[in-house]
Amino acid sequence: MGNLFCCVQVDQSTVAIREQFGKFDSVLEPGCHCLPWFIGKRIAGHLTLRLQQLDVRCETKTKDNVFVNVVASIQYRALAGKANDAFYKLSNTRSQIQAYVFDVIRASVPKLNLDDAFEQKNEIAKAVEDELEKAMSAYGFEIVQTLIVDIEPDEHVKRAMNEINAAARMRVAANEKAEAEKIVQIKRAEGEAEAKYLSGLGIARQRQAIVDGLRDSVLGFSVNVPGTTAKDVMDMVLITQYFDTMKEIGASSKASSVFIPHGPGAVRDIATQIRDGLLQGQSAATTH
Repeated sequence: MGNLFCCVQVDQSTVAIREQFGKFDSVLEPGCHCLPWFIGKRIAGHLTLRLQQLDVRCETKTKDNVFVNVVASIQYRALAGKANDAFYKLSNTRSQIQAYVFDVIRASVPKLNLDDAFEQKNEIAKAVEDELEKAMSAYGFEIVQTLIVDIEPDEHVKRAMNEINAAARMRVAANEKAEAEKIVQIKRAEGEAEAKYLSGLGIARQRQAIVDGLRDSVLGFSVNVPGTTAKDVMDMVLITQYFDTMKEIGASSKASSVFIPHGPGAVRDIATQIRDGLLQGQSAATTH
């Protein structure tokens, strides 16, 4: 009906290519336009100005002979100012872009090892974008963005890479565990050393206290019992301690048996020592 009334509508984000008798005439912007068909003018086609995306999957080989599939995402659009070039110069825009992507990727990736290809995805994408921009600008297209969205090696290679990564992490974990155990052992040794040191101090202080107590006992006994010597007092103290020890061993509920040199002879020696001490004390008192 629009052609009947010599009118044509061009939608938003689209331009129309108008021809007159088969020759390019002008580019029609969005809106309503007069198209007098009776003088040979017609619409040859429409060209979208929207941003378009093309995903290209390219198989290639890395420098270390690993086959990978590189997935590139190309975002492009036609330029309104060069709409006639974009419409007439290329018959298949997507195939042309795909060919340039193949050419750049297959020239760039074989120069890199697999690990480097993963690390240098941005450099590969930049090389593809530069080449496409230089080539497609002559045909009225703008390359907006180029992304390398994925690099897919063979499944066996991926499994090997995962195993290598897992082994490396296990080595790190083993080292960390060994360091932790080392620290624990060092701290335990330091604690034991400190405990033994403090225990030694305690024993030394205990012995010093015993010596001081024995000295005070000897001095006090000598003063209160005239005629006794320090040796007499020490003998009495030692015998008293001996009996106290035997009493504690016998009273302890956890002590089942104790092996000590003990017998009738030992009892006779103890009795002799006590009797001698008493007799000496009485003799000294009579003399005085």
